[in-house]
Amino acid sequence: MRRPFALLVSVLLVGAFAVPASAADGGDGDEGFTIEDPRITESSGLAASRLHPGVYWTHNDQDNGPYLYAVDGGTGKTVARVALSGVGTPRDIEAISIGPGNRIFVGDIGDNLGGTWPYVWVYELPEPAELKDQTVKATQYVVKYADGARDAESLAVHPKTGRVYIIDKNEDGGHLYEGPAKLTASGTNVFRRAAPVELWATDAAFSPDGERLAVRGYLGGLWYDWNGGKIQRKGRISVPLGQGESATYTADGAKLLLGMEGARSPVRAQDAPGGGGGGDSSSSSSGGSAASGDDGSGTGTLKVGALGLVVACAALFGLRRLVRRR
Repeated sequence: MRRPFALLVSVLLVGAFAVPASAADGGDGDEGFTIEDPRITESSGLAASRLHPGVYWTHNDQDNGPYLYAVDGGTGKTVARVALSGVGTPRDIEAISIGPGNRIFVGDIGDNLGGTWPYVWVYELPEPAELKDQTVKATQYVVKYADGARDAESLAVHPKTGRVYIIDKNEDGGHLYEGPAKLTASGTNVFRRAAPVELWATDAAFSPDGERLAVRGYLGGLWYDWNGGKIQRKGRISVPLGQGESATYTADGAKLLLGMEGARSPVRAQDAPGGGGGGDSSSSSSGGSAASGDDGSGTGTLKVGALGLVVACAALFGLRRLVRRR
């Protein structure tokens, strides 16, 4: 769905804040890439394949059909489009994650009625062994929240336990919601509030070892020690400026990739926060364009650009704390 705030951010970034896509292009996606498929105009989720190294799964926002796209991280080109059968008409697909056994989970969890849908959906399907255009049967799960309807754009599946988690989207900070140990297709799956997340979250991802959780928003991000589900905030993540909608770790856990919406949208790479890729406890960025409240990974020009963006947003929308400081 289109978001006025995010669109304004994108407008402010045109020209002076832009970074050439070639600055982040890499051989297999671990240094970033640009999504080339003209059918992908609202890439709203991202998940690194472990079955097909260097391939990243994404999808469009809104209700453009039950399609997933496998994108080659080396070229940015689509190598397969998968249609989901066995599910209804998607309403607002916002996230994708891969769990144990190469099972893909898709979050039809957006609520463009402002948090009033009585339920949302999660779809599960096996990752295709062969990358080609095809139709794959998926299982559809009905999801409700124990404390009432809400909007959400972040879904992450724990890579060891297979448990599904959702983070609701709230300007003043959201919450991590924990699903049942095993989802059921025969009834309603109730997700319960587990912990606060101090961010206006647009996506989240587990590290491949399941020890860290990265959460991103439009203007910043946070990473947490998973700590058996009792998450502990550890540091900030620099994010590319603009309508940032997606996040995934590379399959080896060395890099964190952050994607955007829009035609030919860029996916930027940075060292994984908290280790695994040589990153420090705050964050470091190899993609270039980033906004961060308290690290020094950007250049002076980018820091000035980020400051100008924050000032503009504050003037137009009031002083909102998108990432609440402790």
